[in-house]
Amino acid sequence: MRPLGGEESIDMSEPKSRPSPLSGLKILEMGQLLAGPFASTLLAWFGAEVIKIEPPGKGDALRAWRGLHKGTSLWWATMGRNKKSITLNLREPRGQEIARSLAANADAVLENFKPGTLEKWGLDHDALKADNPGLIMVRVSGWGQTGPRSAEPGYASVAEGVGGLRYVTGYPDRPPVRSNLSLGDTIAGLHAALGLLTALYHREHGGDGRGQVVDVAIYEAVFNMMESALPEFDVLGELRERQGSKLSGIVPSNTYECRDGKFIIIGGNGDSIFKRLMRAAGRDDLASDPRLEQNDGRVQHEEEIDRALRDWTSSHTFSEVLVSLEKAQVPAGPIYNMEDIVEDEHFKAREMFETTRLADGTEVKLPNMIPKLTDSPGATRWVGPELGAHNDEVYQDLLGIGSDELEQLRRDGVI
Repeated sequence: MRPLGGEESIDMSEPKSRPSPLSGLKILEMGQLLAGPFASTLLAWFGAEVIKIEPPGKGDALRAWRGLHKGTSLWWATMGRNKKSITLNLREPRGQEIARSLAANADAVLENFKPGTLEKWGLDHDALKADNPGLIMVRVSGWGQTGPRSAEPGYASVAEGVGGLRYVTGYPDRPPVRSNLSLGDTIAGLHAALGLLTALYHREHGGDGRGQVVDVAIYEAVFNMMESALPEFDVLGELRERQGSKLSGIVPSNTYECRDGKFIIIGGNGDSIFKRLMRAAGRDDLASDPRLEQNDGRVQHEEEIDRALRDWTSSHTFSEVLVSLEKAQVPAGPIYNMEDIVEDEHFKAREMFETTRLADGTEVKLPNMIPKLTDSPGATRWVGPELGAHNDEVYQDLLGIGSDELEQLRRDGVI
Protein backbone atom coordinates (compact mmCIF):
# COMPACT_ATOMS: atom_id res chain seq x y z
CA MET A 1 0.00 0.00 0.00
CA ARG A 2 1.16 3.50 -0.71
CA PRO A 3 -0.07 6.64 0.98
CA LEU A 4 -2.02 8.99 -1.28
CA GLY A 5 -2.70 12.37 0.26
CA GLY A 6 -2.99 10.88 3.74
CA GLU A 7 -5.15 8.06 2.44
CA GLU A 8 -4.23 4.53 1.47
CA SER A 9 -4.88 3.50 -2.12
CA ILE A 10 -5.08 -0.25 -2.55
CA ASP A 11 -4.25 -2.38 -5.56
CA MET A 12 -6.60 -5.32 -5.09
CA SER A 13 -5.09 -7.48 -7.81
CA GLU A 14 -2.93 -9.46 -5.39
CA PRO A 15 -2.98 -10.23 -1.66
CA LYS A 16 -0.61 -7.98 0.26
CA SER A 17 2.54 -9.38 1.80
CA ARG A 18 2.57 -7.52 5.11
CA PRO A 19 3.33 -8.94 8.53
CA SER A 20 0.12 -10.25 10.07
CA PRO A 21 0.02 -10.74 13.85
CA LEU A 22 -2.84 -13.26 13.65
CA SER A 23 -1.53 -15.18 10.66
CA GLY A 24 -2.25 -18.89 11.14
CA LEU A 25 -5.34 -18.33 13.28
CA LYS A 26 -8.24 -20.14 11.60
CA ILE A 27 -11.80 -19.02 12.39
CA LEU A 28 -15.03 -20.52 11.13
CA GLU A 29 -17.78 -17.89 11.16
CA MET A 30 -21.41 -18.95 11.44
CA GLY A 31 -24.38 -16.61 11.70
CA GLN A 32 -24.97 -13.27 10.04
CA LEU A 33 -25.46 -9.52 10.36
CA LEU A 34 -23.50 -7.66 12.97
CA ALA A 35 -22.22 -8.66 16.39
CA GLY A 36 -20.42 -11.91 15.58
CA PRO A 37 -19.31 -10.90 12.08
CA PHE A 38 -17.89 -7.60 13.36
CA ALA A 39 -15.61 -9.55 15.70
CA SER A 40 -14.27 -11.72 12.90
CA THR A 41 -13.86 -8.70 10.60
CA LEU A 42 -11.57 -7.16 13.20
CA LEU A 43 -9.58 -10.40 13.55
CA ALA A 44 -9.37 -10.87 9.78
CA TRP A 45 -7.99 -7.33 9.50
CA PHE A 46 -4.99 -8.53 11.49
CA GLY A 47 -4.44 -11.65 9.41
CA ALA A 48 -6.73 -14.35 10.79
CA GLU A 49 -8.11 -16.70 8.13
CA VAL A 50 -11.88 -16.37 8.43
CA ILE A 51 -14.11 -18.79 6.54
CA LYS A 52 -17.62 -17.36 6.56
CA ILE A 53 -20.53 -19.77 6.12
CA GLU A 54 -23.50 -18.20 4.32
CA PRO A 55 -26.82 -19.79 3.38
CA PRO A 56 -27.08 -20.66 -0.32
CA GLY A 57 -29.16 -18.27 -2.37
CA LYS A 58 -29.09 -14.81 -0.79
CA GLY A 59 -26.26 -15.23 1.70
CA ASP A 60 -25.83 -13.00 4.73
CA ALA A 61 -28.78 -10.62 5.08
CA LEU A 62 -26.31 -7.76 5.47
CA ARG A 63 -25.59 -8.03 1.74
CA ALA A 64 -28.94 -6.31 1.13
CA TRP A 65 -28.98 -3.76 3.98
CA ARG A 66 -28.89 0.03 3.56
CA GLY A 67 -27.16 1.66 0.59
CA LEU A 68 -26.84 -0.74 -2.33
CA HIS A 69 -24.47 -0.69 -5.28
CA LYS A 70 -25.67 -2.92 -8.10
CA GLY A 71 -27.74 -4.95 -5.68
CA THR A 72 -25.13 -5.42 -2.95
CA SER A 73 -24.78 -3.40 0.24
CA LEU A 74 -21.76 -1.13 0.48
CA TRP A 75 -21.70 -2.15 4.14
CA TRP A 76 -20.82 -5.66 2.96
CA ALA A 77 -17.62 -4.35 1.35
CA THR A 78 -16.45 -3.42 4.84
CA MET A 79 -18.00 -6.18 6.98
CA GLY A 80 -17.00 -8.97 4.60
CA ARG A 81 -13.48 -7.86 3.81
CA ASN A 82 -10.67 -10.37 4.16
CA LYS A 83 -13.19 -13.18 4.70
CA LYS A 84 -13.58 -16.29 2.56
CA SER A 85 -17.22 -16.77 1.62
CA ILE A 86 -18.60 -20.27 1.28
CA THR A 87 -22.22 -21.35 0.94
CA LEU A 88 -23.52 -24.15 3.13
CA ASN A 89 -27.01 -25.16 4.22
CA LEU A 90 -26.65 -25.87 7.93
CA ARG A 91 -30.21 -27.14 8.13
CA GLU A 92 -29.34 -30.13 5.96
CA PRO A 93 -27.66 -33.21 7.54
CA ARG A 94 -24.98 -33.20 4.82
CA GLY A 95 -24.36 -29.52 5.45
CA GLN A 96 -23.97 -30.19 9.16
CA GLU A 97 -21.51 -32.97 8.40
CA ILE A 98 -19.42 -30.62 6.27
CA ALA A 99 -19.57 -27.94 8.99
CA ARG A 100 -18.17 -30.46 11.48
CA SER A 101 -15.28 -31.18 9.11
CA LEU A 102 -14.60 -27.46 8.78
CA ALA A 103 -14.67 -27.01 12.56
CA ALA A 104 -12.20 -29.86 12.94
CA ASN A 105 -9.71 -27.74 10.98
CA ALA A 106 -10.34 -24.49 12.87
CA ASP A 107 -8.94 -22.83 15.97
CA ALA A 108 -12.28 -21.21 16.74
CA VAL A 109 -15.92 -21.13 15.71
CA LEU A 110 -17.64 -17.76 16.02
CA GLU A 111 -21.45 -17.91 15.95
CA ASN A 112 -24.39 -15.69 16.74
CA PHE A 113 -27.42 -17.91 16.31
CA LYS A 114 -30.22 -18.03 18.83
CA PRO A 115 -29.13 -20.24 21.77
CA GLY A 116 -30.09 -23.86 21.19
CA THR A 117 -29.79 -23.67 17.41
CA LEU A 118 -26.35 -25.25 17.19
CA GLU A 119 -27.40 -27.92 19.68
CA LYS A 120 -30.35 -28.76 17.43
CA TRP A 121 -27.98 -29.14 14.48
CA GLY A 122 -25.38 -31.15 16.40
CA LEU A 123 -22.85 -28.33 16.04
CA ASP A 124 -22.52 -27.16 19.64
CA HIS A 125 -19.14 -27.11 21.39
CA ASP A 126 -19.60 -30.46 23.12
CA ALA A 127 -20.26 -32.10 19.76
CA LEU A 128 -17.44 -30.37 17.88
CA LYS A 129 -14.71 -30.78 20.49
CA ALA A 130 -14.87 -34.57 20.07
CA ASP A 131 -12.95 -34.10 16.80
CA ASN A 132 -11.10 -30.97 17.88
CA PRO A 133 -10.40 -30.75 21.64
CA GLY A 134 -8.62 -27.41 21.22
CA LEU A 135 -11.58 -25.74 19.55
CA ILE A 136 -12.68 -22.40 20.99
CA MET A 137 -16.33 -21.49 20.42
CA VAL A 138 -17.39 -17.86 20.71
CA ARG A 139 -21.14 -17.57 21.12
CA VAL A 140 -22.76 -14.15 20.72
CA SER A 141 -26.45 -13.73 21.54
CA GLY A 142 -28.83 -11.16 22.91
CA TRP A 143 -29.23 -12.69 26.39
CA GLY A 144 -26.42 -15.24 26.72
CA GLN A 145 -26.48 -19.02 26.68
CA THR A 146 -28.07 -19.40 30.14
CA GLY A 147 -30.70 -17.68 32.25
CA PRO A 148 -34.48 -17.30 31.96
CA ARG A 149 -34.32 -15.08 28.85
CA SER A 150 -31.66 -17.00 26.93
CA ALA A 151 -34.14 -18.51 24.45
CA GLU A 152 -35.78 -15.17 23.60
CA PRO A 153 -34.94 -13.21 20.45
CA GLY A 154 -32.19 -10.76 21.29
CA TYR A 155 -31.65 -7.77 19.03
CA ALA A 156 -29.10 -5.14 20.01
CA SER A 157 -31.76 -2.40 20.04
CA VAL A 158 -33.49 -4.15 22.94
CA ALA A 159 -30.20 -5.05 24.61
CA GLU A 160 -29.17 -1.39 24.61
CA GLY A 161 -32.32 -0.64 26.60
CA VAL A 162 -31.94 -3.50 29.06
CA GLY A 163 -28.19 -2.90 29.48
CA GLY A 164 -28.82 0.67 30.65
CA LEU A 165 -27.48 2.63 27.68
CA ARG A 166 -30.78 3.95 26.33
CA TYR A 167 -31.95 5.18 29.74
CA VAL A 168 -29.07 7.68 29.96
CA THR A 169 -29.20 8.75 26.29
CA GLY A 170 -31.14 11.88 25.36
CA TYR A 171 -32.61 14.86 27.19
CA PRO A 172 -34.25 14.61 30.62
CA ASP A 173 -37.59 16.04 29.42
CA ARG A 174 -37.90 13.71 26.43
CA PRO A 175 -38.07 9.94 25.83
CA PRO A 176 -34.78 8.02 25.61
CA VAL A 177 -33.20 7.95 22.16
CA ARG A 178 -30.75 5.76 20.30
CA SER A 179 -27.65 6.58 18.34
CA ASN A 180 -28.26 6.10 14.61
CA LEU A 181 -25.84 3.17 14.70
CA SER A 182 -25.90 -0.40 15.97
CA LEU A 183 -23.78 0.33 19.02
CA GLY A 184 -24.84 -2.74 21.01
CA ASP A 185 -23.78 -5.08 18.22
CA THR A 186 -20.42 -3.41 17.77
CA ILE A 187 -19.71 -3.33 21.50
CA ALA A 188 -20.58 -7.03 21.72
CA GLY A 189 -18.35 -7.74 18.74
CA LEU A 190 -15.41 -6.08 20.46
CA HIS A 191 -16.00 -8.20 23.55
CA ALA A 192 -16.24 -11.31 21.36
CA ALA A 193 -12.90 -10.59 19.68
CA LEU A 194 -11.29 -9.97 23.07
CA GLY A 195 -12.82 -13.16 24.46
CA LEU A 196 -11.58 -15.24 21.54
CA LEU A 197 -8.03 -13.97 21.86
CA THR A 198 -8.09 -14.40 25.65
CA ALA A 199 -9.27 -18.00 25.31
CA LEU A 200 -6.64 -18.61 22.64
CA TYR A 201 -3.87 -17.28 24.89
CA HIS A 202 -5.09 -19.48 27.73
CA ARG A 203 -5.15 -22.51 25.47
CA GLU A 204 -1.62 -21.90 24.25
CA HIS A 205 0.02 -20.69 27.44
CA GLY A 206 -2.04 -21.29 30.55
CA GLY A 207 -4.21 -24.28 29.93
CA ASP A 208 -3.88 -27.87 28.79
CA GLY A 209 -4.37 -27.19 25.10
CA ARG A 210 -8.12 -27.58 25.30
CA GLY A 211 -10.61 -25.06 24.02
CA GLN A 212 -13.54 -23.52 25.82
CA VAL A 213 -16.75 -21.57 25.23
CA VAL A 214 -16.77 -17.77 25.21
CA ASP A 215 -20.31 -16.61 26.04
CA VAL A 216 -21.00 -12.99 24.99
CA ALA A 217 -24.45 -11.53 25.67
CA ILE A 218 -25.14 -8.24 23.91
CA TYR A 219 -27.00 -6.74 26.88
CA GLU A 220 -24.04 -7.63 29.14
CA ALA A 221 -21.55 -6.04 26.74
CA VAL A 222 -23.65 -2.87 26.89
CA PHE A 223 -23.91 -3.11 30.68
CA ASN A 224 -20.12 -3.42 30.83
CA MET A 225 -19.88 0.14 29.48
CA MET A 226 -22.00 1.71 32.24
CA GLU A 227 -19.03 3.05 34.23
CA SER A 228 -19.86 3.76 37.88
CA ALA A 229 -23.66 3.78 37.53
CA LEU A 230 -24.11 0.54 39.51
CA PRO A 231 -22.04 1.33 42.63
CA GLU A 232 -23.45 4.85 42.71
CA PHE A 233 -26.94 3.39 42.86
CA ASP A 234 -25.97 0.66 45.30
CA VAL A 235 -24.16 2.84 47.83
CA LEU A 236 -25.62 6.30 47.27
CA GLY A 237 -29.06 5.48 45.87
CA GLU A 238 -28.36 7.71 42.87
CA LEU A 239 -29.78 6.94 39.44
CA ARG A 240 -27.79 8.15 36.44
CA GLU A 241 -30.26 10.15 34.37
CA ARG A 242 -30.36 11.60 30.87
CA GLN A 243 -28.41 14.83 30.63
CA GLY A 244 -28.68 15.78 26.97
CA SER A 245 -25.24 16.92 25.83
CA LYS A 246 -23.85 17.11 29.36
CA LEU A 247 -22.06 14.45 31.41
CA SER A 248 -23.34 13.65 34.89
CA GLY A 249 -21.06 14.74 37.69
CA ILE A 250 -18.34 16.22 35.44
CA VAL A 251 -18.40 19.99 34.88
CA PRO A 252 -18.05 21.65 32.48
CA SER A 253 -18.41 19.09 29.68
CA ASN A 254 -21.06 20.22 27.25
CA THR A 255 -21.96 21.39 23.75
CA TYR A 256 -22.55 25.09 23.12
CA GLU A 257 -24.02 26.99 20.17
CA CYS A 258 -21.94 29.76 18.59
CA ARG A 259 -23.12 32.97 16.94
CA ASP A 260 -23.03 31.46 13.44
CA GLY A 261 -25.25 28.52 14.43
CA LYS A 262 -22.42 26.00 14.65
CA PHE A 263 -21.89 23.91 17.77
CA ILE A 264 -18.70 23.41 19.74
CA ILE A 265 -17.92 20.69 22.28
CA ILE A 266 -15.93 21.92 25.25
CA GLY A 267 -14.28 19.66 27.81
CA GLY A 268 -13.13 21.99 30.56
CA ASN A 269 -13.51 19.70 33.56
CA GLY A 270 -9.88 19.45 34.65
CA ASP A 271 -9.10 21.82 37.50
CA SER A 272 -6.33 23.73 35.70
CA ILE A 273 -8.12 23.48 32.36
CA PHE A 274 -11.22 25.07 33.91
CA LYS A 275 -9.24 28.13 34.95
CA ARG A 276 -7.80 28.53 31.43
CA LEU A 277 -11.24 28.06 29.92
CA MET A 278 -12.90 30.74 32.00
CA ARG A 279 -10.09 33.20 31.34
CA ALA A 280 -10.43 32.55 27.60
CA ALA A 281 -14.16 33.26 27.99
CA GLY A 282 -13.42 36.56 29.73
CA ARG A 283 -14.60 35.33 33.12
CA ASP A 284 -11.58 35.78 35.35
CA ASP A 285 -13.98 36.02 38.29
CA LEU A 286 -15.08 32.39 37.80
CA ALA A 287 -11.53 31.25 37.07
CA SER A 288 -10.43 32.47 40.50
CA ASP A 289 -13.63 31.59 42.39
CA PRO A 290 -12.69 29.25 45.30
CA ARG A 291 -16.09 27.55 45.03
CA LEU A 292 -15.12 26.24 41.59
CA GLU A 293 -11.56 25.10 42.20
CA GLN A 294 -12.50 21.40 42.13
CA ASN A 295 -15.05 19.36 40.24
CA ASP A 296 -17.40 18.75 43.20
CA GLY A 297 -17.84 22.50 43.64
CA ARG A 298 -18.35 23.02 39.92
CA VAL A 299 -21.08 20.37 39.91
CA GLN A 300 -22.98 22.35 42.52
CA HIS A 301 -22.78 25.47 40.35
CA GLU A 302 -23.16 23.85 36.95
CA GLU A 303 -25.93 26.18 35.72
CA GLU A 304 -23.89 29.29 36.51
CA ILE A 305 -20.88 27.92 34.61
CA ASP A 306 -22.94 26.75 31.63
CA ARG A 307 -24.72 30.10 31.44
CA ALA A 308 -21.39 31.94 31.34
CA LEU A 309 -20.10 29.70 28.56
CA ARG A 310 -23.32 29.97 26.55
CA ASP A 311 -23.20 33.75 26.79
CA TRP A 312 -19.61 33.70 25.50
CA THR A 313 -20.02 31.25 22.63
CA SER A 314 -23.29 32.81 21.44
CA SER A 315 -21.52 36.15 20.93
CA HIS A 316 -18.67 34.70 18.84
CA THR A 317 -18.36 32.56 15.72
CA PHE A 318 -17.29 28.94 15.96
CA SER A 319 -13.86 29.74 14.52
CA GLU A 320 -13.30 32.55 17.00
CA VAL A 321 -14.22 30.34 19.94
CA LEU A 322 -12.10 27.44 18.72
CA VAL A 323 -9.03 29.63 18.15
CA SER A 324 -9.35 31.05 21.67
CA LEU A 325 -9.67 27.60 23.22
CA GLU A 326 -6.82 26.13 21.20
CA LYS A 327 -4.62 29.02 22.33
CA ALA A 328 -5.65 28.32 25.95
CA GLN A 329 -5.07 24.57 25.46
CA VAL A 330 -8.64 23.67 26.33
CA PRO A 331 -10.03 20.50 24.67
CA ALA A 332 -12.66 21.58 22.15
CA GLY A 333 -13.92 20.67 18.72
CA PRO A 334 -16.80 20.50 16.25
CA ILE A 335 -19.50 17.91 15.61
CA TYR A 336 -18.64 16.25 12.32
CA ASN A 337 -20.81 14.55 9.76
CA MET A 338 -19.21 12.15 7.27
CA GLU A 339 -18.56 14.94 4.76
CA ASP A 340 -16.56 16.78 7.42
CA ILE A 341 -14.68 13.61 8.37
CA VAL A 342 -13.42 12.82 4.87
CA GLU A 343 -12.05 16.37 4.53
CA ASP A 344 -10.32 16.45 7.91
CA GLU A 345 -6.53 16.65 7.72
CA HIS A 346 -5.98 14.70 10.93
CA PHE A 347 -8.05 11.75 9.67
CA LYS A 348 -5.98 11.87 6.47
CA ALA A 349 -2.67 12.08 8.29
CA ARG A 350 -3.65 9.09 10.42
CA GLU A 351 -4.59 7.18 7.24
CA MET A 352 -8.08 6.39 8.47
CA PHE A 353 -9.41 5.96 4.92
CA GLU A 354 -8.39 3.60 2.17
CA THR A 355 -9.49 3.67 -1.43
CA THR A 356 -10.16 0.33 -3.06
CA ARG A 357 -12.31 -1.10 -5.85
CA LEU A 358 -15.48 -3.13 -5.81
CA ALA A 359 -15.86 -6.17 -8.05
CA ASP A 360 -17.08 -4.02 -10.97
CA GLY A 361 -14.12 -1.64 -10.66
CA THR A 362 -15.99 1.13 -8.83
CA GLU A 363 -13.71 3.01 -6.44
CA VAL A 364 -14.90 3.15 -2.84
CA LYS A 365 -13.54 4.60 0.37
CA LEU A 366 -13.51 2.25 3.35
CA PRO A 367 -12.56 3.05 6.95
CA ASN A 368 -9.26 1.63 8.08
CA MET A 369 -9.60 -0.39 11.26
CA ILE A 370 -7.82 0.11 14.56
CA PRO A 371 -5.81 -0.33 16.74
CA LYS A 372 -2.67 0.62 14.84
CA LEU A 373 0.31 -1.70 15.34
CA THR A 374 3.72 -0.30 14.44
CA ASP A 375 5.41 -3.54 13.34
CA SER A 376 2.49 -5.72 12.23
CA PRO A 377 -0.36 -3.52 11.04
CA GLY A 378 -3.64 -4.85 9.74
CA ALA A 379 -4.66 -4.53 6.12
CA THR A 380 -7.47 -5.01 3.65
CA ARG A 381 -6.48 -7.88 1.37
CA TRP A 382 -9.84 -7.96 -0.41
CA VAL A 383 -13.26 -6.40 0.08
CA GLY A 384 -16.40 -8.37 0.88
CA PRO A 385 -16.39 -11.22 -1.67
CA GLU A 386 -19.12 -12.49 -3.93
CA LEU A 387 -21.38 -15.09 -2.34
CA GLY A 388 -19.65 -18.48 -2.39
CA ALA A 389 -16.52 -17.07 -4.01
CA HIS A 390 -14.29 -19.44 -2.04
CA ASN A 391 -16.36 -22.61 -2.31
CA ASP A 392 -13.92 -24.46 -4.56
CA GLU A 393 -10.85 -23.33 -2.62
CA VAL A 394 -12.20 -24.31 0.78
CA TYR A 395 -14.07 -27.48 -0.12
CA GLN A 396 -11.47 -28.87 -2.49
CA ASP A 397 -8.21 -27.71 -0.90
CA LEU A 398 -9.18 -27.90 2.77
CA LEU A 399 -11.61 -30.82 2.82
CA GLY A 400 -10.52 -32.66 -0.31
CA ILE A 401 -14.00 -32.80 -1.84
CA GLY A 402 -13.82 -33.66 -5.54
CA SER A 403 -15.39 -31.61 -8.31
CA ASP A 404 -18.07 -34.22 -9.07
CA GLU A 405 -19.17 -34.30 -5.44
CA LEU A 406 -19.18 -30.50 -5.29
CA GLU A 407 -21.47 -30.38 -8.30
CA GLN A 408 -23.80 -32.88 -6.63
CA LEU A 409 -23.83 -30.78 -3.47
CA ARG A 410 -24.84 -27.78 -5.55
CA ARG A 411 -27.67 -29.70 -7.21
CA ASP A 412 -28.86 -30.90 -3.80
CA GLY A 413 -28.92 -27.34 -2.42
CA VAL A 414 -26.32 -28.15 0.25
CA ILE A 415 -23.90 -25.48 -0.99
